Amino acid sequence: MTGTLSKVSSGISGLDEITGGGLPAGRSTLVIGGPGSGKTLLGATFLVRGATQDNEPGILVSFDERASDIIVNCRSLGFDLDGLQERQLLGIEHVLIERQQLVEAGEYDLEGLFIRLELAIGSIGAKRVVLDSLDTLFASIPNEAILRAELRRLFGWLRERELSTVITSERAINERQLSRHGIEEYVSDCVILLDTRINEELATRRLRVVKYRGTSHGNNEYPFIIGSAGVTVLPVTSLGLAHKVSEERVSSGILGLDAMLGAPGDGAEGYFKGSSVLISGGPGAGKTSIAAQFAAAACSKGEKCLYFAFEESEPQLERNMRSIGMDLDPLLAKGLLEIHAIRPTLQSLEMHLATMMHKVRTMAPDVVVVDPLSALLSSGTAVQSKMMVLRLIDYIKSFGATALYSVVYHDRDVVDLDVSSLMDTWIVLENERRLDNLERLLYVVKSRGMSHSPDVRRFLISDTGIEIKLKKEAAG
Repeated sequence: MTGTLSKVSSGISGLDEITGGGLPAGRSTLVIGGPGSGKTLLGATFLVRGATQDNEPGILVSFDERASDIIVNCRSLGFDLDGLQERQLLGIEHVLIERQQLVEAGEYDLEGLFIRLELAIGSIGAKRVVLDSLDTLFASIPNEAILRAELRRLFGWLRERELSTVITSERAINERQLSRHGIEEYVSDCVILLDTRINEELATRRLRVVKYRGTSHGNNEYPFIIGSAGVTVLPVTSLGLAHKVSEERVSSGILGLDAMLGAPGDGAEGYFKGSSVLISGGPGAGKTSIAAQFAAAACSKGEKCLYFAFEESEPQLERNMRSIGMDLDPLLAKGLLEIHAIRPTLQSLEMHLATMMHKVRTMAPDVVVVDPLSALLSSGTAVQSKMMVLRLIDYIKSFGATALYSVVYHDRDVVDLDVSSLMDTWIVLENERRLDNLERLLYVVKSRGMSHSPDVRRFLISDTGIEIKLKKEAAG
């Protein structure tokens, strides 16, 4: 048979990008992992998405859990398995393994299982099958030769019927092999390994495509989460440099800053629409005030803004902004502004990323503010944080939203997350102590594609808002 390998969508966000289009159609995919790694839920997501998105009915055969337990467990993912069964898009079979029923005349016999599978598949015209899990099915076979023969027989039976199959298996205790019996990975066309790591009391789920016959695939480990949207894989490889650009400008909400982001007299001022803006500065430099001013300015024009706050609660942010003449309450009441406030240490980086991506996708905002982005360093290692931030920045930019990120720095020329090179505009804030007062300074390090002021300006934050002035006025 010639031609490229046919693939079927896994229905799992991110996994299709890693595998170059999905899982092998009409063949078997082996999912290996320890207890609680997400094997069953990955299989359930594969079936539910196939039924609802691709109109491909599926059968879930469980050798461990009862059908009623599976239905209840999958409700936490938003999956209505009962409804899919009523529509003949899903069948659930709980096969209770009894050794005496499978062993006849001293030999292992799978004929009863094949007959039951054939009937279930034919009843709804199933195209997809999930077997969960092989370890329970073959646990009673002490003879290694028989076990290997029956494994090959099962995989061959599924392939003859051109069923796109996901089979789960426990990971081997020893490190010399992946699966419990050491042969499953050899007879499978695709092998996916699930793992969970604990780092500084925060758990991270990881996925790796170990093998995929006949096609190229991502070889790295990729974080994944199990949430209300099912299983979601977060690959860096799914993001590319193909963002649309705009000549349109959007106001920062501060007249003096807009003027610094444009050539004098050309009428083009402010940030480019859809660009990424970095505001860096030490504690108390005014980052949140400038970020909130930008959000309020966008909402005042009828645009939607999604504000991620990692250090202040929503009521605290509202109160603090009222002290500088900014009332966020009407914008929140109209639904133009949505504030998502959460402690960065409450969950893992992957969960933060998935939550933020989901909210961006759901709200489709014109403007996104992340304040401060550097708070995410406390949710993982420096490398993990940088990878997460890269995915977040690219994801928001792919939606065409103008994003403003604030970062707390400890050295004015160094940003901990090393994201300055990814930004279109970088603005630095500084506090300069004088004998009798504290002077706030602002300057634009870079702003790609536009003429911008090279001056260091002083700015004031008062009960009437933010005002940019010339630094030379400070000497008075």
